[in-house]
Amino acid sequence: MTKEQAWTIGRAIIVISSTILIFWLVAYLFTLTYPFVIAAIIAWSLSPLLKYLKIKLRFPSSLASLTALLVGISLLGGIITGLTFLIIYGVQQLALHLPEWIEQGAAQLQLTFNQTIWPLWTEMTGLLNNLSADQQQTMQQGITQLGNQLGNILGNLGTAIADGLGNFFSAIPTFLIATIFVLLAVYFIGKDIGSIKIGIQKRIPTFIQAKFVLFIHEVRVRVFGFVRAQFILMFITSILVYIGLLILGTENALMMAIITGLAEIIPYLGTGTILIPWAIYSFITGEIFMGVALTILYIVVVIVRQSLEPKVLSVSMNLNAIGVLFSLFVGLQLFGVVGLIIGPALLVVLTILNDIGVVADIEEFIYNGLKKE
Repeated sequence: MTKEQAWTIGRAIIVISSTILIFWLVAYLFTLTYPFVIAAIIAWSLSPLLKYLKIKLRFPSSLASLTALLVGISLLGGIITGLTFLIIYGVQQLALHLPEWIEQGAAQLQLTFNQTIWPLWTEMTGLLNNLSADQQQTMQQGITQLGNQLGNILGNLGTAIADGLGNFFSAIPTFLIATIFVLLAVYFIGKDIGSIKIGIQKRIPTFIQAKFVLFIHEVRVRVFGFVRAQFILMFITSILVYIGLLILGTENALMMAIITGLAEIIPYLGTGTILIPWAIYSFITGEIFMGVALTILYIVVVIVRQSLEPKVLSVSMNLNAIGVLFSLFVGLQLFGVVGLIIGPALLVVLTILNDIGVVADIEEFIYNGLKKE
């Protein structure tokens, strides 16, 4: 190994170690300062409105920051209100039809018990009577063990649900406190955003500032592209579900299609949160055709979405389709369901760093060292 090769390997180790350390440090600091990070992101997203209020309308800094904050809260409140309206409508429809559904389900279960379970039980009892005492004892032990295992599973499930609810309710005060800090931080950041930028610029080298400006610009483009891609996928899902429900002659097909499309916001589950319980209920109530049709509709929606998602994300966010598919799979393997968001997000960051030349600068440093001015 030559001296130059040793230096190249050493610089590569430095870059890898520094990257790991930076990621760990950022993750650790985020757990300590996340309200202010969130506030900075919100203030950054509201910065065009802040500039317009200050420059065009000549609002004082305090009034501009307060106005921008109120506008942001109003927009978020409008979105939440719209979603709440759809949820309330769905709950109202559920409350309207639930008694009828319960009555039909109970009648179907009774019919199934009378026609299937009871004859089967009678037949099994006759078979048991023909077994020897040892065979009957072995079968009873097996049934007992199965019941104990089922009881343990249900007990563990109940414990997990109780713990989850306890953790949720115990986290509410922390959430409220964090929300207050976020709102206050957005106001103060927006009020002093000019002096904050000047203070940061004085302490950061010019070449890093140039890269950061390019990075922020590309993030804006990619974030908008991601939001657009999600709306496209939700729209396609709603159209498919609407067509399927129209063919099946379902009441309120349009509203159910919209609700099912909005369910795509839920990671991993998506339309399954609506169509799967609906299909199961149809099977229980004896509507076998409806249950099979809803199952087929769900499979079609999943196949279409999984086929289109890499392409839509790649076009909307200027990413490679194979890279998007790879990031989705790796993110799912490493981080679980949340990885379906983390994977593409890391891909976006790496792509932006490559586009603005940071990756090329790192390669230059590894192979040739620091440039001499």
